[in-house]
Amino acid sequence: MNNATEPSEIRNLLSQITATEIDESVAVFTPLYINYGKHTKIGKNVFINFDCVFLDFGGITIEDNVLIAPKVSLLTEGHPIEPENRHALIPKPIHIKKNAWIGAGATILQGVTIGENAVVASGAVVSKDVPDNTVVGGIPAKIIKTI
Repeated sequence: MNNATEPSEIRNLLSQITATEIDESVAVFTPLYINYGKHTKIGKNVFINFDCVFLDFGGITIEDNVLIAPKVSLLTEGHPIEPENRHALIPKPIHIKKNAWIGAGATILQGVTIGENAVVASGAVVSKDVPDNTVVGGIPAKIIKTI
């Protein structure tokens, strides 16, 4: 997929990777790195910019009209803190609701829901749910304002 240049070819290959139909309204700029793919669901009119990383073992749902900027990481996998258990994998889903905008270089961690119409500022690290109609930013991300 990352060697394809035609948008329709990219969507077709992404459909195969995710085992779901990617709508023709979806735009994906490659490279896009996904470790499994079959745990990712992408809605309509979604834009995914260059150089994103999706670790989707825990499940990624991207609803309609979502904008994802370059170098965004969606990381559904984590590890226990205890050293003796650290090699175990803990998957938890990420859900990005309608009309959300994820800024460049943002990282969304496991178990997080990004609310409808929410904006995640560039470079933010989101470790907790983001309410609908809010702007969050920083490390860790905090609410900056409501829309």
